[in-house]
Amino acid sequence: QVELVESGGRSVQAGDSLRLSCAASGRSFGDRFMAWFRQAPGKEREFVAAISWYGRSPTYHDSMKVRFTISRDNTKNTMYLQMNSLKPEDTAVYYCAVGAAAIDINNPSGYTYWGQGTQVTVSL
Repeated sequence: QVELVESGGRSVQAGDSLRLSCAASGRSFGDRFMAWFRQAPGKEREFVAAISWYGRSPTYHDSMKVRFTISRDNTKNTMYLQMNSLKPEDTAVYYCAVGAAAIDINNPSGYTYWGQGTQVTVSL
């Protein structure tokens, strides 16, 4: 059984940094990708960044690649999202997901498994 557990979300001030974690267990996903998505109230789920299961080929939403960094520690089976210079518009529930092929990395429908989400709130 695959399980994804996110952590690290909390309330911060604009300009602060946060690191989110996503611990994966249950199986290996070989050539598939893991990703971070986010969803703000009243909005659709939005692609943030993705990385291969073995920690290669990081890919970002264009608007986030300057401030956000995705990484993966294969020894801990954990994916991270380092977020710097946070803005109020970054407020959302952040989800990790796994299982997409390379062609689908920015499409929520391409992912098989999802975590429960972690809330990030950025205030002025």
